Amino acid sequence: MNRAIHHTTTPTLHIGYEHTGDPTGTPVILLHGFPYDTRAYDHAAPAIAAHGASVHTPYLRGFGPTTFRDPATPRSGQQAALAQDLTDYMDTLGIPAAILAGYDWGGRAACITAALHPERVLGLVTVDGYNIQDLTHATEPAPPAIEATYWYQYYFHTERGRRGLTTHREELCEHLWRTWSPTWKGATAAFPATAPSLHNPDFTDVVIHSYRHRHLLADGDPQYQALEDLIATQPPITVPTVVIEAGSDGVGGPIPSDDRDNFTGPYRHLRIPSAGHNVPQEAPQEFAAAVTSLLP
Repeated sequence: MNRAIHHTTTPTLHIGYEHTGDPTGTPVILLHGFPYDTRAYDHAAPAIAAHGASVHTPYLRGFGPTTFRDPATPRSGQQAALAQDLTDYMDTLGIPAAILAGYDWGGRAACITAALHPERVLGLVTVDGYNIQDLTHATEPAPPAIEATYWYQYYFHTERGRRGLTTHREELCEHLWRTWSPTWKGATAAFPATAPSLHNPDFTDVVIHSYRHRHLLADGDPQYQALEDLIATQPPITVPTVVIEAGSDGVGGPIPSDDRDNFTGPYRHLRIPSAGHNVPQEAPQEFAAAVTSLLP
């Protein structure tokens, strides 16, 4: 795979991204999560490109080479910011519509874009279903067994957690990799390739804000409030969708069947029993097949 880093400039960011495949092919955008980066798609991206697609793998805000244009811009990690970054990315590269695929933070950006801008989305692959946060119910507790897997979020709510993420970021994030993907024997060996992306100067600020905002402990960036208001309506996703259920995910949350009603268009549910949280890196062929099933 060609790992050359390209750059594009949006109103807010200088976004670093990688590209493989035929530039004239159907656009596919693959979106990583926290605490991962584009290395998650090293095997899935070329498999998708082999079907004639033009495959983009951008680095999210706070990761790798993606940086903020203005030092004064709030280092927001809220879901509306991630979604706006995605549409801005498509606009600057002249991509009118694309297949979107992602997990974790990237899956959230993809789901929001599919829900609010279906004309820009040819199809959607989302790990673990409807990844749009419902902030109106942010204070409602999950079952204790699920809450226990969210320990890192509550850690990040404290100053101790902020300092821990800054000081021990590689040790902490590798621990998350291993516990979120308990059946993935290659996690420790794969982590060093991603670790440099976690040393982005905005990484800590963006991550801490993300996990505080989603629990109503930090205000959002006012420039995204109108978008947050639209997200709060929990809009349905109408585009053709493949929902992937990771059967061995070590971080809790709703299973796809819990939010089936949020998808009103063509829908397919794919369960990968052996995969943990980082599905595209753990099961790249299955992930790639889900994406290519949506190609025209």
